[in-house]
Amino acid sequence: MIRSINELQLEGKRLFIRVDFNVPLDKKTGAVKDDARIRAALPTIQLARKLGAKIILASHLGRPDGQVVPALSLKPVAARLAELLAAPVQFADDCVGEKAQQAAAKLRNGDVLLLENLRFHAAEEENDGAFSRALAALCDAYVDDAFGTAHRAHASTAGMVAHVAQKGMGLLVAQELKHLRPLLESPRRPYIAVLGGAKVSDKIKVIDQLLGKVDALLVGGAMAYTFLAAQKIAIGGSRVEADKLDVALKILETAKSKGVQVLLPVDHFVAADIKATAGEVQSVVAEKMLGLDIGPKTAALFAEKLEGAKTIFWNGPMGLFETPAFAAGTRAVAEAMVRATARGALTVVGGGDSAAAIAQLGLAEKVSHVSTGGGAALELLEGRDLPGVTALEQ
Repeated sequence: MIRSINELQLEGKRLFIRVDFNVPLDKKTGAVKDDARIRAALPTIQLARKLGAKIILASHLGRPDGQVVPALSLKPVAARLAELLAAPVQFADDCVGEKAQQAAAKLRNGDVLLLENLRFHAAEEENDGAFSRALAALCDAYVDDAFGTAHRAHASTAGMVAHVAQKGMGLLVAQELKHLRPLLESPRRPYIAVLGGAKVSDKIKVIDQLLGKVDALLVGGAMAYTFLAAQKIAIGGSRVEADKLDVALKILETAKSKGVQVLLPVDHFVAADIKATAGEVQSVVAEKMLGLDIGPKTAALFAEKLEGAKTIFWNGPMGLFETPAFAAGTRAVAEAMVRATARGALTVVGGGDSAAAIAQLGLAEKVSHVSTGGGAALELLEGRDLPGVTALEQ
């Protein structure tokens, strides 16, 4: 059983909250460019303040590889968080050692302190025991609200938890588990998965798991061309993983044996170059052309299939959605999910590029859940234990 932050005794306690503030910074000004991940943590931080905790926030930012990289400091994040909270946010120049200890010791109930980038220490990603104990020494209670790092066995997500008396999950992690676990345990049927993105190799394990649970699998994006090529269907110059053709065939055979319908593109938006700003529709991709989005017939086919679904999981765009000419397929799937949600279906977007796409379309609030952790969501659906979640179990 994992306790929620609501179940912890936090008044007057130093509470360490692992957040995901891995946000993009403007290279010129150093300011936060996109504060979505900071906003996602606000409900947990605000609740902790209400409960009278002395709040210590910790996160990584970028890949400094155990070195102090000034351009990857969390100081600008502290400034943006203070604006969003409309309250002061203190900042410690390190996440362990004397500076962090002194800053934590001075906190009063409701105060907020952000520690410097955890990954300025190689010991964080190494899940080093001494580093884990040093982090734990800063606090009386621990809450994980960084689902995007829950699949990493790092010091701040797993190692330190054993050394803290009280532990639990934040509101964000609770929402993730509430929406993702039903996809594994008791999905309402029909249950349909929509997979896109670039590579079959990135999704093999999750496909294996889904084939034992879904009623239909809709495949778009560049990964669809590996499936089509495996069936000797012409794909022109489209991206294909030549070493995964046998894997694609085996997936199709397994799906057939389990009675899972697999829908692949029947038409395509194509162009001669990935930098093209316009495309044309072809039923079969012509030689030297690239398939860059599912075509209108496929979009309609996918949307129709999603109409009657009671559970939908979507991971990966249907095409090069960043280019307007090749965003129609991704938009069609997103809009079909919105309609399904309105009819009472559970609709979950599995983070990563699909989360970026549905946010770009302005539809993120109209589906059941958009995961904040693409990698963690996929690993959970693969049936794997997430170290950051397992560490919280009582």
